[in-house]
Amino acid sequence: MRIDRLDIAGLRCLQKVRIAPTAGVNMFVGANGAGKTTVLEALHLLGFGRSFRAGPRDAVIARGTSDSVIFAEVVDSLHGQHRVGLRRGASDWAARVDDSDVVGLLELFRFCPVVCFEPGTHALIAGPGELRRAFLDWSVFHVEPDFLSIWRNHQRALRQRNAGLKAQWSDALLIPWERELAQTAVEIMGYRGRALEGLRQAAMVKSAAFLPELGTLNLQGQTGFGDRPSDSPEAVVATYAETRNGDRERGFTRFGVHRGEWSLSFAGAPRREHLSRGQEKLAALIMVLAQVEHFRAINQHWPILLLDDLGSELDADHLGRVLDWVRASEIQAWITGTEVPADLSRFAGTWSLFHVEQGRITPA
Repeated sequence: MRIDRLDIAGLRCLQKVRIAPTAGVNMFVGANGAGKTTVLEALHLLGFGRSFRAGPRDAVIARGTSDSVIFAEVVDSLHGQHRVGLRRGASDWAARVDDSDVVGLLELFRFCPVVCFEPGTHALIAGPGELRRAFLDWSVFHVEPDFLSIWRNHQRALRQRNAGLKAQWSDALLIPWERELAQTAVEIMGYRGRALEGLRQAAMVKSAAFLPELGTLNLQGQTGFGDRPSDSPEAVVATYAETRNGDRERGFTRFGVHRGEWSLSFAGAPRREHLSRGQEKLAALIMVLAQVEHFRAINQHWPILLLDDLGSELDADHLGRVLDWVRASEIQAWITGTEVPADLSRFAGTWSLFHVEQGRITPA
């Protein structure tokens, strides 16, 4: 897919800008604090409903304004051409797709799939499990049409069981919710397993290109049930029955897909602690590019790729390899930096340069 127009108003230092990007590489260059990353934040908000930068939700709203507004014209082979918009206030939001209001933000996200690599992405490897779980579920959400309804049913049953555990419900009251949990958990594990296999195949190829010195990449899924059987609803029901008393004591469900994730290792670095900070970044980049390719293989069109401050995150060799991949893939990429990378300045493909200065964006 591609974005043909992006309007941003009241987002950090960008008071009111309009960008007409090219279908290929869009390079935003400027000094630190000029507003380059905020352009990528706008797209991330359309794809995730939140910024990839740390801070309170209302931190993205420009001073002196009550909300941020983002509008985009998007085109892809799946949905055709659509207009999407998001207004984010300090404590509320509103979104539209074409002429219809969006009831839930997840409806908006399907029209603007965004994948991002930024300075904090290394936490995908070294950070908490919820980051890896969310990363995997993004892929599942965008390739499995039924996942969302199954996940919502699972969350509802999980909330009910947790409430019952805290209230010391009897077994008879908990068992129906455990059956619902078990059925939806098995379906979710199936979705995640298929997505993880697709990610594994793409990541192994990327690993050979970006981290060949570490040897073969291994991507291992973790169900959230530990060593307990979880291959059927009956097995999961048995696990919940076995752990019920312990869960009552704690007041929450200890085992389940809500704790599932994945781990990444290499033949030459079997534990993530063996990776240097630079290798963590490259491992995270491998997974991001694998996610992009997995999305493309299933949906037959590319997501939007955001690459923030790429020149400072990668050395010249790996930066060149990323840009070579972007050129070969023909994906629409939005890249920021304090200068134009030498490899891009020699790029013969379609690309546009934008100068960013004190909240103003001008095409070169």
